[in-house]
Amino acid sequence: MERDELVCFLLLAEELHFGRTADRMRLSRARVSQLVRRLERRVGAPLFIRTSRRVALTSLGRQLRADLEPHHRAIEAALERAAATARGIDTVLHVGFPNPLTGEIVMKTTEALRASHPGLAVEICEVPLADPYGQLRKGEFDLQIAELPVREEDLGEGPTLLAEERVLAVGSAHPLAARDAVSLEDLADVPLLTIIGDVPEYWLAHHLPAHTPSGRPIARGPGMTTMQEALMLVAAGKGAVLAPAHTALYHARPGVAYVPFTDAEPTGYGLVWRAGHTTGAVRAFVSAAREVARSMARPAPGHRAPRN
Repeated sequence: MERDELVCFLLLAEELHFGRTADRMRLSRARVSQLVRRLERRVGAPLFIRTSRRVALTSLGRQLRADLEPHHRAIEAALERAAATARGIDTVLHVGFPNPLTGEIVMKTTEALRASHPGLAVEICEVPLADPYGQLRKGEFDLQIAELPVREEDLGEGPTLLAEERVLAVGSAHPLAARDAVSLEDLADVPLLTIIGDVPEYWLAHHLPAHTPSGRPIARGPGMTTMQEALMLVAAGKGAVLAPAHTALYHARPGVAYVPFTDAEPTGYGLVWRAGHTTGAVRAFVSAAREVARSMARPAPGHRAPRN
């Protein structure tokens, strides 16, 4: 098996989308299809099920992925360690994180790097909710984990590390707090707190929609700049917040209920850095963070906090 076939197969098995695989490999879709067909001829059977609507692994494809992936990661890690030794990575990397779950990823990645890159020190800091990219652009961070989507022309973006479901943080006295689950349509019945700060419009539209799927308007509540401030307002009955599911675990508090959504798109997390600043230290952190994220179980769906 040639390396481009191996990489193509593993990326397509991860993405299950020819277009995204082509983008990550910087190849055309036709070339990706050609590599897959060539590998399937080499194996002697289909590895993917292709329809007009989806791409899925066959049972043989799943077996091949399970057999190949650990060896591929080991080879990539060995090459990266060798290259790091040759480059002499010996620096301090400043890494930002936006919430407790991503902070765990950063901490575990830092621990992993101590063994593979002892000369690389990592310093971490929380990213302000109201200014998600300001410190990165100023050079105060070398890279950071960010909630997706990220569509900033001056920032480079790595792979999605993980995704988790979303919950509605709502005051425990609100009628929605008694529900087992809510839908995006229910947002017409409660104002959403807004974020005050330098936050891109596309990010706000994704995380704080202005209308329900059927077009009903969603009222806006007071502004906030931190999650702690937001939860104080929620507990006071001033509005609600769409939050990642882990918020229910890390920010359980009286007066706030966390109700899972049935139809909200999950929150994804990825690494971003300043375009043109992809150093050896950044690449080492990205590689290690991907391994850490794979090993972490996804947070359980949100749950309601006990009522007062």
